[in-house]
Amino acid sequence: MNLAHASLKTLLDALCQKKISQPELLQWSRDQFLQHDPYVGSALEIFDQESTTAAHASPKGRMSGVPGIIKDNICIKGRAMTCASRILEGYRAPYSATAITKLEAEGACFIGRGNCDEFAMGSSNETSAYYPVRNPWDLTRVPGGSSGGPAAAVAAGWVSWALGSETGGSVRQPAAWCGIVGSKPTYGLVSRYGLTAYASSLDQIGVFTRTVYDNALVLSIIAGQESTLRDGTAHTVPQDYDLTRTLTGTIRPGLRIGVLAQALNSEGMSSDMVRAIENAIAEFKKLGAHIVPIELPSMELGAATYFVISRAEGASNLGRFDGIRYGHRSSKATSLEETYTLSRSEGFGDEVQRRILIGNYVLSHGHAAAFYQRAQDAQALMRAECAEVFKHVDLIIAPVTPTEAYRFGDCPTNSLQLDLQDYFTCFTNLVGIPALAFPCGFSQSGMPLGVQLMGPHFSESLLMETAHAYEQVTPWHTMHPSLENIKNHTKLY
Repeated sequence: MNLAHASLKTLLDALCQKKISQPELLQWSRDQFLQHDPYVGSALEIFDQESTTAAHASPKGRMSGVPGIIKDNICIKGRAMTCASRILEGYRAPYSATAITKLEAEGACFIGRGNCDEFAMGSSNETSAYYPVRNPWDLTRVPGGSSGGPAAAVAAGWVSWALGSETGGSVRQPAAWCGIVGSKPTYGLVSRYGLTAYASSLDQIGVFTRTVYDNALVLSIIAGQESTLRDGTAHTVPQDYDLTRTLTGTIRPGLRIGVLAQALNSEGMSSDMVRAIENAIAEFKKLGAHIVPIELPSMELGAATYFVISRAEGASNLGRFDGIRYGHRSSKATSLEETYTLSRSEGFGDEVQRRILIGNYVLSHGHAAAFYQRAQDAQALMRAECAEVFKHVDLIIAPVTPTEAYRFGDCPTNSLQLDLQDYFTCFTNLVGIPALAFPCGFSQSGMPLGVQLMGPHFSESLLMETAHAYEQVTPWHTMHPSLENIKNHTKLY
């Protein structure tokens, strides 16, 4: 059978029917990475065949040994984890994240560590300390970030699922730019234990797949608090929690989908993106949804609020990387102060240092009230306004990004365009609601475009069944990039 771009469900069926064995599937996936990934850069490490096979010697359960790749800020016991940063070179995780142990219990196979922006700080996957990630649809373009590595690997067709994380859109944005499905769960649905913290009040582990069904399956497995209660913000879910059960191909009767005025009228939105969103809205109308115009005025505060809160929490969380307890320690230091200063200067990249400096500034005496406290006030306003909107609609539809993926070196410098990169995504992280990004068309230059549905807290089932219905009547999830000319590009490693 053709394994390239096969969905997780297809692979599970093939394994069940013995059309392929788990060792054959693993070997095929490893071969794709070893042969092609030096040109794409989606992985920081592909685990050797022997240790991977040993770790998953008896695959059983809902994942049946199907390989996936894990973002390099999620702990897998005994494996290297660097957060794509020099400061953690040589570090090995002493324990596994809750999401990992839940997947292991269902027989999932972890094939390697996905490249990412350093400490998940970035939106293009250009800030990795090792090498950038290229978009499989066009290797001259970025895949989006910070979870660009796992997204690129799924889009390229080498694995059918991957785990990423997002603080302000770092799963949905690369999913949209790579033409795949990316989920951002309700804050607390998935335990953060074992996820290296960027901004603790915003971070969530999310899932990349090629189809909505596959995403629902993986998210169902990783959802819920661990039995040892290691993440106090995580929620419990029923033992039979299964988001695939309601995927009938139809939408719920009377479903009301709110359309943001900003989604179609914002300055900086590309005409391709507006057209794709309008077409998606038309499809949902055909499926029977009631389309309701809505406004979220506080969304205008989202990018600035996210900027302050994420930097403040990031500066606090990264204070633990000091050259003393673990990670890089400068060999040039001759005093305790130099150990701190040189270790962090040598270990952290420019973007991480920039965010730490800003975070410490907005938390500092004399500035905290003007910046951090006002950002928290704005966040409270956004939560209240969001709750009010969901009294009138069931879901909200919006773009993920205002444009297609840009080329390397063409990062927007205009402040309006920069704000719009996070405009439609960071709002959900700030208010804690779930969102699901999925493909909705292509630009005139042939690059994938993504749309997202947002819902009230713990509405993942409604999000999945609505997006699945859309997927059944559109072709976008069946279209994949071609890597025939991949070797015309220089190797990244």
